[in-house]
Amino acid sequence: MTTQFAEARKGRTTSAMVSAARSENVRAEEVCRLVGLGHAVIPANPAHSCLIPAVIGRAFRTKINANIGFSGEKSTRRKELEKMKIAICAGADCVMDLSVGKSSATLRKDMLATCPVPFGTVPIYDAFGRAGGDVTRLDADLLLSVIAEQAEQGVDFMTLHAGLLKDHIKLALKRVTGIVSRGGAILAEWMLEHKSENPIYSRWDDVMDICFAHDVTVSLGDGLRPGCIADASDKAQFAELAVLGQLVRRCRKRGVQVMVEGPGHIPFNQIQMNMEREQKVCDNAPFYVLGPVVTDIAPGYDHITSCIGATAAAYYGASLLCYVTPAEHLGLPTSADVKAGVITARIAAHAADVARNLPGAVERDNAISKARADFDWERQFDLAIDRETAKARYEKNRVGSEKNDHCSMCGKDFCALRTTKRLRKEK
Repeated sequence: MTTQFAEARKGRTTSAMVSAARSENVRAEEVCRLVGLGHAVIPANPAHSCLIPAVIGRAFRTKINANIGFSGEKSTRRKELEKMKIAICAGADCVMDLSVGKSSATLRKDMLATCPVPFGTVPIYDAFGRAGGDVTRLDADLLLSVIAEQAEQGVDFMTLHAGLLKDHIKLALKRVTGIVSRGGAILAEWMLEHKSENPIYSRWDDVMDICFAHDVTVSLGDGLRPGCIADASDKAQFAELAVLGQLVRRCRKRGVQVMVEGPGHIPFNQIQMNMEREQKVCDNAPFYVLGPVVTDIAPGYDHITSCIGATAAAYYGASLLCYVTPAEHLGLPTSADVKAGVITARIAAHAADVARNLPGAVERDNAISKARADFDWERQFDLAIDRETAKARYEKNRVGSEKNDHCSMCGKDFCALRTTKRLRKEK
């Protein structure tokens, strides 16, 4: 560790580094080096007692985040706790609580008590709720008190929309969909109402003090992410990104771990440029992207449109993928939507890891291929990304008491794998 950032963090998260390295089957020294450079983060608040630390960065397996939490109109504490369990069982590497409403603090406490993966929040939601949904009653002191409270509770990483400045708002309002980030919209309205600069940006040094004291990782929010492909890669998006690059450097100077959140809706041909631009502007800080969603015409299937974009994003530079569920743009996701979102995002992450030759990534593909050739169905199910769904589909489509050396797609006589086995014997 030779950077200023590494010096500021000396002696911190040592046990978390060892644990994260073990989970990735890499040397702890390599994890330590990349965290020291700011090219990887380990969101690990010491107050999160049941946490199993994970490392996020380009040198490691692409990670998946699942957003859960109730709205002001729908769901309950019990349902959201169930969704969290489903997300983790499906393979989510991180969980974010996006709840809004009076009971959000209670739900967050319950989640943290049992969540074994890094846990994130968006403090502006809680602060806005405590202000009664009224920006005239929201101020910097209230926002800082919420950040401090959540840090004390054990939150591992926080989305902070500090890069959206007052001068950016006029650019965003020219868009087709304007500002689609909830946190970004709240702060934009606050700035126009108070005729003041973004309070998170203005009080950034105070925010850094809280995050450093509790080892909270900052996730720099993309308050001006494009909400449709017509708005992608515009002046508003890149104006905010430039500020995020400055904030990355301020985080590192203070010894606070930081990652950067990225665009939501991006045409496929712009993904590579966006990933590379972020890496350059933000000095290779881990990039955390929502999708990106590559077309706007598939409501009900946006877990698929995001999977297409997420594979490219992870290949070209993203380290953490935020899942998108089939309910995106339509309503609060159900438990089934949560599982579908996690599984789809995991497929995208794994496909990218294979494509970039990440050590060990392709071994599972090779193993399941051998099991298929051997008609070892149970081994296939064990290696599948979703065992229960794969096995259920197989059993549902079996024909009578068919043997296990073919499936109902081709039948026994037309099964190419059976023919291949016979050819090998005859050779």
